[in-house]
Amino acid sequence: MKFFHISDLHIGKSLNGHSLLEDQRYVLSQILEEIDKNDPEAILIAGDIYDKPMPGTAAVSLWDDFLTALSERQLFVFVISGNHDSPERIDYGSRIMKSKKIHIAGVYQGEIRQVTLQDIHGPIHFHLLPFVRPANVRAYYPEAKIENYTDAASLILSGHPLKEKERNILTAHQFVLPPQGSVERSESEIEPVGGLNSIPATLFDHYDYVALGHLHGPQQLGRQGVRYAGSPLKYSFSECLQKKSITMVEVGEKGECNTSVIPLKPRRDMRKIRGPFAELTAPQVLKQGNQEDYIHITLTDEEEIMDAVGKLRRFYPNLLELNFDNSRSRAAGQNLEAAAVQAKDAPILFGEFYWEQNGKALTAVQEEIVSNYLRSPEDNG
Repeated sequence: MKFFHISDLHIGKSLNGHSLLEDQRYVLSQILEEIDKNDPEAILIAGDIYDKPMPGTAAVSLWDDFLTALSERQLFVFVISGNHDSPERIDYGSRIMKSKKIHIAGVYQGEIRQVTLQDIHGPIHFHLLPFVRPANVRAYYPEAKIENYTDAASLILSGHPLKEKERNILTAHQFVLPPQGSVERSESEIEPVGGLNSIPATLFDHYDYVALGHLHGPQQLGRQGVRYAGSPLKYSFSECLQKKSITMVEVGEKGECNTSVIPLKPRRDMRKIRGPFAELTAPQVLKQGNQEDYIHITLTDEEEIMDAVGKLRRFYPNLLELNFDNSRSRAAGQNLEAAAVQAKDAPILFGEFYWEQNGKALTAVQEEIVSNYLRSPEDNG
């Protein structure tokens, strides 16, 4: 059986006040084109469908368009919620959608949802585990000692026995660490000090393939059968060097699992460039990349440049961040950042402030409350 694994769509995301909705529409269309070319039997979408718990109407419309297009292609669709999603919103209409081969696990209800398909090698079981926090699990196991995410995941998995002689595929959205080494993370993936919300990949040893969401860089965790698909687009300048892709998985007989990647090409790339103003605006430098790309610039001029942002935007219309690195900024002990060229969304700023003050992230309920009261004007439409 052949299937696609994608994750972290973050539909509705803005980067420093700039909406990425059209970029997301563009890349989702590419995914549909690759489905038409490769004809997979299923697609696994491993969480973070939206960028925030209360997405704007345009974001909801784009997800509806994508889900409808998947349904029209008659493949099985497996969807779980991520830590950015409102589980209840992801779950909405899920019982009706089963008749269209769309299986959604938004809210954790005390068990892992399972769907069994058949191919020439027999049954293949798809297990859907949405993002869970320890508190979600304690509600169903009040007598159990659940102190961290590993405890929670271990309890869930132990209560969900597998037919180990048959093939089992798990879709999950958690911070999973490999048996050895580390993982590649972007600046948007803030985790508590000491990795208190991490889960060891060894918990999933009995699954033939584990389709993970949460980290934005495509990467394998130890064995080939445990993998982050990564996000389909670059969502921060720390992801500039990442190669975004679809993970294609082919499962044969028990024990046969092969993965490959299908590259995704963005509508606009995301780049960091550095140098003096005259060099960065010279024709030979401008030709080295698409001037329409999303750009982070570090200016190294010693002399002050009046209205640097305005002047640079004549050449780089999608300039989103500007830093200065010269003797004055170094003497001050910091880069004189023009913070973002445009302000961040208010809920994001509040979340960052909360993290700095409390050393932990907002809970899903708190995120929803903040988004409700501080959402941007376009979301109110």
